[in-house]
Amino acid sequence: MNSAISFGDANAGFQAGIVNGSVNTAFHLPPERLETLPCPSIVIPFARDNDFVERGTTLDWVGKICAARDSRAALVGLGGVGKSQLAIEYAYRTRKQSPETWVFWVHASNAARFEQSYRDIADCVKIAGRRDPQANIFKLVHDWLRDCKQRWLLVLDNVDDARFLLSGQMNGDGQGQGHTTNAQVMRKPLREYLPHCERGSILVTTRNKEAALRLVELRDIIAVEPMDESQAIELCKKKLKAQGNIQYNRTDATELAAALEYMPLAIVQAVAYILQRAPRCSITKYLDEYRKSERKKTTLLNYDEGQLQRDLWVSNSIIVTWQISFEYIQQTRPSAADLLSLMSFFDRQGIPEALLQRQASQRDAQRSQKEPKQDVWESDEEDNASQSSTGDEQFEDDIVALRNFCFVTVDSSGTSFEMHALVQLATRMWLEANSNLEQWKQQFVSSLRAAFPTGEYENWAACQALYAHAKAAIGQQPKDESAIAEWATVLYHAAWFAERTGNIADAEMLAKKAMKARKKVLGQEHEDTLWSVAMVALAYKLGGRWDAAEELEVQVMETSKKKLGADHPDTLTSM
Repeated sequence: MNSAISFGDANAGFQAGIVNGSVNTAFHLPPERLETLPCPSIVIPFARDNDFVERGTTLDWVGKICAARDSRAALVGLGGVGKSQLAIEYAYRTRKQSPETWVFWVHASNAARFEQSYRDIADCVKIAGRRDPQANIFKLVHDWLRDCKQRWLLVLDNVDDARFLLSGQMNGDGQGQGHTTNAQVMRKPLREYLPHCERGSILVTTRNKEAALRLVELRDIIAVEPMDESQAIELCKKKLKAQGNIQYNRTDATELAAALEYMPLAIVQAVAYILQRAPRCSITKYLDEYRKSERKKTTLLNYDEGQLQRDLWVSNSIIVTWQISFEYIQQTRPSAADLLSLMSFFDRQGIPEALLQRQASQRDAQRSQKEPKQDVWESDEEDNASQSSTGDEQFEDDIVALRNFCFVTVDSSGTSFEMHALVQLATRMWLEANSNLEQWKQQFVSSLRAAFPTGEYENWAACQALYAHAKAAIGQQPKDESAIAEWATVLYHAAWFAERTGNIADAEMLAKKAMKARKKVLGQEHEDTLWSVAMVALAYKLGGRWDAAEELEVQVMETSKKKLGADHPDTLTSM
């Protein structure tokens, strides 16, 4: 039996009980007041950069594409190369040249920021119904842009991962702060809320060419390269003179720009570091510190100040900027991340495809051995051919992934690759942070050891192609003793080639490093150690250091007698 509920005399006339049926509720918001429609304006979170440096004809190309009806263009380039700065400058120029044009900026790094930017647009243009919690803010903005009578420019900044634009559902990350999620009312992918209309233009900035192709035609993608020397020097000059408390020297600025590979973000970052410490720091002192070691170089490049015309949610450190992209590649295509890891140890130019392919094939073979074999009707030859074809396709797809992020370029021959030295450094620092540096260092040494032949004349072409990579290996000595022995062999073969081709200074330097390493891991009397000592002696002799050469030759001869006997061919050769 249900008991009565009493609320006292103060609630006379109020009745409470049990409701067995459904209860329907409706919330009626007060009608929105009519708002005065604003005039066209610019909605952009950055001030115009007074230190902007022209980048050739890049903005002319953007203007040419965006002048067409229903146009879309994309600025694609390496992180820190200045894509957003170009977009900011273009936005302000558009507004100045055409005051009747709306200019909107959309942060497009993820769904949450995309939604918030759309809400900001809705507030700016005072779209009716925008405050309704059940409203689809994307559709409201889409429809307003579609029906707008004035021209408009929409900048989508940092579309590095376009997956959130392609999904028809929004997850928890897609909820705007303080707003009800639109997941219940959104039925289309967010990309569909970027309208096509005659009066609109969309400009995309992204590090990822694949993401750009989700939004823009290939012909409308504009590659943004690092600055040329004159542009980089001009940027350095403007940033230094803006403060007025440090003397500008063109020679120093030229050296700084070259050391930073003409990357705008790295240059701005370096100048900010110098200015903050002036007069106790100068470009010369910065470069002295920068060149001391990889560790010091990384510390300076990790400096996170100096760029106001940049998203506050994005790091100003060029190292961190690139490492975010490394993480994305690692998540979406691990084999491409492996390839990038290996390539980071080579010399930056002429990285041979054959060597990378060999390493990839060995990796795939090791993985296939670990996988359980299935009963198949194919012959071994057919199976091997199938695996080879699959491996080639995977390698090509990996290269495409790295090229899409501008981490790798292909040379004119199409058979070797190039990387920026700073990208290689950032990759190695990323590997170290994830405790993978030593693993990939050993992989690099092992692959180079297998490919670098002896310095005999018939091998000169192969040696020449790999010589720069052998010299790059000097700074990549591994810790494992067996890997050190392989590393020493690479240097010894490179010294052999250098001696035969008349490069005596390199021959001496390489042979001495090989000798020192072999003494450490193989011992003073090991045959390979003796060959290294003999190579150093030969380099001394060719360099005119006869006494030093004779001392080492005697050492080799005496050790050979003791170890091998006086009549052994190697002992006789050393006499």
